[in-house]
Amino acid sequence: MTMRPPDYLPISMLNQLEYCERRFWLMYVHAEMEINAPVLEGILRHERAHTGGVERDGDTTVRRRVYLWSDLLRVAGFADVVEERAGELVPVEYKRGRMGRWLNDHVQLCAQAMCLEERAGCPVERGEIFYWRSRRRVVVEFTPALRARTEASVARAFELLAAGQMPPPAERRAKCHDCSLEGICLPREVLLLSKEPG
Repeated sequence: MTMRPPDYLPISMLNQLEYCERRFWLMYVHAEMEINAPVLEGILRHERAHTGGVERDGDTTVRRRVYLWSDLLRVAGFADVVEERAGELVPVEYKRGRMGRWLNDHVQLCAQAMCLEERAGCPVERGEIFYWRSRRRVVVEFTPALRARTEASVARAFELLAAGQMPPPAERRAKCHDCSLEGICLPREVLLLSKEPG
């Protein structure tokens, strides 16, 4: 499949790519989305964050649904919330579950921070992810390693799109068990068929 890579990649797709390259392909290229109970819960919990606006909470200015982009990274999208505390910008992302073993949420948040830095012209050193299941915020430091991983993730996304071929199923089977697209992706079946003699 030949396709023209986009000018800008949606920031949210970095989360999908970091979780699984095949999931990224199915969602971005084929626009596949399976609305199951966990996905629906996430959508409903995001409703308040996805309603734009500005409010004050003590000394903190809270901006909801902030549009961000980076000409350097070639990504664009929305931050759920950007808080301004004593001149410091802090992106906050809301997630349905609890912090997992993977860094996909961290990469998405770091991309938002890098966009903020480019737009505001000031450093963004940390962000926070609020996990509804655990009801707590996790502080994410934007280390050089996380920034490098975020840049590599963006480059990998454009590389996959330029190659024009759906990636194989993930090697880590635990990811498939928790994926809403497992029934569309059919990882076990695809792997079995790929091992059959020609």
